[in-house]
Amino acid sequence: MAEVIIRYNHVDIHQSSGLILSDVTFEIEKGEFVYLIGRTGSGKTSLLKTLYADVPVKTGEATICGFDMTNIRKRDIPLLRRKLGIVFQDFQLLNDRTVAQNLEFVLRATGWENKDTIAARIDEVMTEVGVPDKGGKMPYQLSGGEQQRVVIARALMNNPPVIIADEPTANLDPETAADIMNLLIRINREHDTAVLMATHNYQVIERYPAKIFNCQNGTIIVERGIVLK
Repeated sequence: MAEVIIRYNHVDIHQSSGLILSDVTFEIEKGEFVYLIGRTGSGKTSLLKTLYADVPVKTGEATICGFDMTNIRKRDIPLLRRKLGIVFQDFQLLNDRTVAQNLEFVLRATGWENKDTIAARIDEVMTEVGVPDKGGKMPYQLSGGEQQRVVIARALMNNPPVIIADEPTANLDPETAADIMNLLIRINREHDTAVLMATHNYQVIERYPAKIFNCQNGTIIVERGIVLK
């Protein structure tokens, strides 16, 4: 039986503006690939923020990688976030540091100390995402596709069981977007990493069909789709 690593049961999601999504119920199993779709303002980003405890869960039941999100302690939030690889649409790389220094920052912030071990892990992950020779570059010296590969590398540094990708192809040309999708799918398959990807790109969904969570009418509708495997 597949391991459920994210479970929401009758969750209401609130922001300062009020109720955003109600009665949210879904499960994500280990190794699943799931799209999160919906119109702008439908609640996709608010849902993603609850996953990494940027927006609290106050009603219903929610567990992520063993953490009870309705009762999570502030001191445990960094531990939760080590289990999640987050890929932001706008990259959010530190432009005053090299690519390698960006990745080192993540490792040191999550408890890595040995310099040689850190260097080896950076080399390993940069090779895996296809930018093995970019460690000495500054982020602004890279193309959009290369920056997104570095962001994915950053998300992978601690071997998380879940990757949350917020519009990872939005600012890329179609060819580069396809490259990034192929990379995410390969990571999903080879590492059995669950991927939850928010997107507006329906061409991507048609080309790489998978389960869909649809933010619609103030809740989440689960559309089974075709499983990527």
